[in-house]
Amino acid sequence: MNAPTPTQLLSPTLPRAVPQALLDALAARFGAQCSTALAVREQHGRDEGSLVAPPPEAVVFAQSTQDVQDAVRLAGEYAVPVIPYGAGSSLEGHLLAVQGGISLDVSRMDQVLSIDADDLTVTVQPGITRKALNEAIKDTGLFFPIDPGADASLGGMAATRASGTNAVRYGTMRENVLALEVVTASGEVIRTGTRAKKSAAGYDLTRLIVGSEGTLGVITEVTVRLYPLPEAVSAAVCSFPSIEAAVRTTIQTIQLGVPIARVELIDANSVRMVNQHSKLNLREEPMLLMEFHGSPASVQEQAETVQEIASEFGGNAFEWASTPEERTRLWAARHNAYFAAVQSRPGCRAISTDTCVPISRLADCLLDSVAEADASGIPYFLVGHVGDGNFHFGYLLDPNIPAERVAAEALNDKLVARALALGGTCTGEHGVGIHKMGFLVDEAGAGAVAMMRAIKQALDPQNILNPGKIFAL
Repeated sequence: MNAPTPTQLLSPTLPRAVPQALLDALAARFGAQCSTALAVREQHGRDEGSLVAPPPEAVVFAQSTQDVQDAVRLAGEYAVPVIPYGAGSSLEGHLLAVQGGISLDVSRMDQVLSIDADDLTVTVQPGITRKALNEAIKDTGLFFPIDPGADASLGGMAATRASGTNAVRYGTMRENVLALEVVTASGEVIRTGTRAKKSAAGYDLTRLIVGSEGTLGVITEVTVRLYPLPEAVSAAVCSFPSIEAAVRTTIQTIQLGVPIARVELIDANSVRMVNQHSKLNLREEPMLLMEFHGSPASVQEQAETVQEIASEFGGNAFEWASTPEERTRLWAARHNAYFAAVQSRPGCRAISTDTCVPISRLADCLLDSVAEADASGIPYFLVGHVGDGNFHFGYLLDPNIPAERVAAEALNDKLVARALALGGTCTGEHGVGIHKMGFLVDEAGAGAVAMMRAIKQALDPQNILNPGKIFAL
């Protein structure tokens, strides 16, 4: 498909008017929990991506499942859209009120409801963030490993099927969500799944909701898997003479079955930006940032194996970090890469990609994409959870120069087409939102998207749940 313009990326459907009667009903039901202040609406009408749309007409701050039910039912009476809102850290326009409506903020629903340490599960409300969850369970000897970088909410992570730096060992939200409580478009509360590790009972509604981006229901409870804290953890960075050398090291590590917990690629551009932002002095060369979990002996064995592989591809300047403080310093730099990049060009916005390909095709996809980005002249950064074939380009564009967006979208278009041709996906973890709608058809095919539309229309006949996302109705 051709690179879309900003206008084409937004929903072609005109915003639906929010009747004053609905605003009055929301104010009567929620009082101070409902706001129509412009600053509050604008905050809830944008995410970390580069697309812009008018803000919602009101924001409701839910504090309970009953609040969510009442807000959805009131919106349904007037056929007005409801856009779930968690931490606001999404990147593909998920939060934009492209058809108008109200934002339903669940960030105040942030409680741990039950910890079942013997079963390695925890049930939480959707607004709790991953950092807050791990802080709450730290005395149990367990942790929740899904780490998308941003301090995202568990509800949002489930809705977008998030993954992140630990996915190569612990999987994504798809594998780690066991059960959900969901408010449907009619305002009914349903439960999907159980705390049992597996089930063959009926349709897998949990997996249907996970990744549905708020278009099929509003998540009000999440039950997820926990894991024992590893006995030993060690992190290391290793510099390489080229991106290809770093990628080849990663491929061989995975193909040899080394149970590495994290392996992140950071290109020289990103290292330079991170050094400036985080006041570090890392070598400004392509770099792998790795982490090993297990017993002291297994961690040492894993690390020695990877170091030997890296040396075959010219890897050098290994820097080890075994203390929590040293590891935190290294991973903070990685997690700040996006913000470091944006600050490197004041006033810019980033178009961030997140394609994922089979590990055997990673080098082919990545190296051709790097060559195209270098030739374009558009400033960019590259980071990747390359252990599972997932990587991100961030094209840094001046929003006041339309030609830069066109060029960046063209790069993204070519990258996605390449990933699909190699058996990959248009989005490894960010979700479709608005930005990837056309690519979803390219990837899944018209028949599969038609089936998705049929599910959406059956479960949300008024199309009030986050309309204009994933596909157009």
